[in-house]
Amino acid sequence: MRSVPVAKKFDGRRMNARPALALLLTMWCAVTTGALGAPPAPTHVTAEDFPWDDGTNAMVRWSFDSAAAGEVAGFRISRKLTADEIALERSERRVKAAEAAYDKSFNSALEPATSEEDYFVERDAHSPTKRQAAIDRATAEALAAAERADSEPLSEFRAIGRADANDVSFKVTTLTAETPYEFRVTTLGADDSESAGVDALPVTPERQAFVGERVWLFILLVGLCSIIIGAIALARGGFRMKVRRIAGLDAVDEAIGRATEMGRPVLFIPGIQDMDNVQTVAGVTILSRVAKTAAEYDAKIEVPTSRSLVMTACRDAVQGAYYAAGRPEAYNPEAIRYITDEQFGYVAYVAGRMVREKPATCIYMGQFYAESLLLSENGNAIHAIQIAGTAETSQLPFFVAACDYTLIGEEFFAASAYLSGEPTQLGSLFGQDIGKMLAMLLIIIGVTLATLGALYGGNAQRAADYLAQTVLKQ
Repeated sequence: MRSVPVAKKFDGRRMNARPALALLLTMWCAVTTGALGAPPAPTHVTAEDFPWDDGTNAMVRWSFDSAAAGEVAGFRISRKLTADEIALERSERRVKAAEAAYDKSFNSALEPATSEEDYFVERDAHSPTKRQAAIDRATAEALAAAERADSEPLSEFRAIGRADANDVSFKVTTLTAETPYEFRVTTLGADDSESAGVDALPVTPERQAFVGERVWLFILLVGLCSIIIGAIALARGGFRMKVRRIAGLDAVDEAIGRATEMGRPVLFIPGIQDMDNVQTVAGVTILSRVAKTAAEYDAKIEVPTSRSLVMTACRDAVQGAYYAAGRPEAYNPEAIRYITDEQFGYVAYVAGRMVREKPATCIYMGQFYAESLLLSENGNAIHAIQIAGTAETSQLPFFVAACDYTLIGEEFFAASAYLSGEPTQLGSLFGQDIGKMLAMLLIIIGVTLATLGALYGGNAQRAADYLAQTVLKQ
């Protein structure tokens, strides 16, 4: 019998083993990459404009077999780039490719120069410097790199979010109104596999007349306005509204009477800000009441201002107060003058005026900064009665330390209603206090729900989230 060479026997066995090895390799690849194939794709993918919004949201919905929900990890939602976004991304890609190619070529082309002259100076009329040659070569390679980057394919869809396996909808935000958008949904397998994408028809978000998410804000606003209007109506109808006693305001009449007795002026400072500041407006309102009392007591009042518009407003307020007191002939517009917009230049003038004139009463009502202590210390040095009021918390300690009376925060804004006693202002103040109590009640409810939610979860946490993210959303 003829013998077979060992080498041939070995080759034959290797050839017979190839189909088995290929089958094993195929099975191994199938197991490691999602053996049984990609997960099923979602169906009935739709995109629709989100109702009652400002045109920046859209809702993507889809269907999926609930029996297969346990086999998937979730869903990926992608958005197709708009024409402007694609152009911008291509431009950014070209710039990055060109910059990288230029830097690489320029740095590699320059050899260490033997001297500064070899690096910067031309060897002859036809040979550029080594640096210029490197720049020319790098520029050419940068242009070529930009062209190559521009010719590369660009994926038009970008992932914008991920939904859980049990979700069948996804809210897309930060869109641009009146711009068409296309969306795609893919299923994500538990083994990192991904199904084929299913596209939705284009949708164009539209701006609505009202934003539905802020309906609670509208309800709260209407409710607060109704409370204030109702309180004003009650005050006008004769309902007596009591305002707690504010010592600083009660002392105004006493301070002006002291100035009258001493024959010295009353100095009123309406802050250093313009009329667009609410504290300045409150200060001018208080000035009207102070000026009326001064006119009745025949006391001289001086109002130096640091803004020309504030000067005009103060003159109108003081003139009206003198007319209301029945002494229009005593009104002196020169007593209300504009000094300067410069902060410390204004302070220097007022401080000098204090030392020379020695007013018996100094009243500071408005927005103050670093000048608060400078003014009040000068007033304290001349032994004047000082009454201050501001909502600037950083300056309140200085006024409290140097003045006889200080209106803190809300007392300052309530001063006009307190001094005038007019039903409209008292009703408005009463309604605002009710609104503050309702705000405090909402805070207490929210803190309680958040605490219960953190301890026990469930409905308490959902209620706290709804209160914070829906009811109180700004």
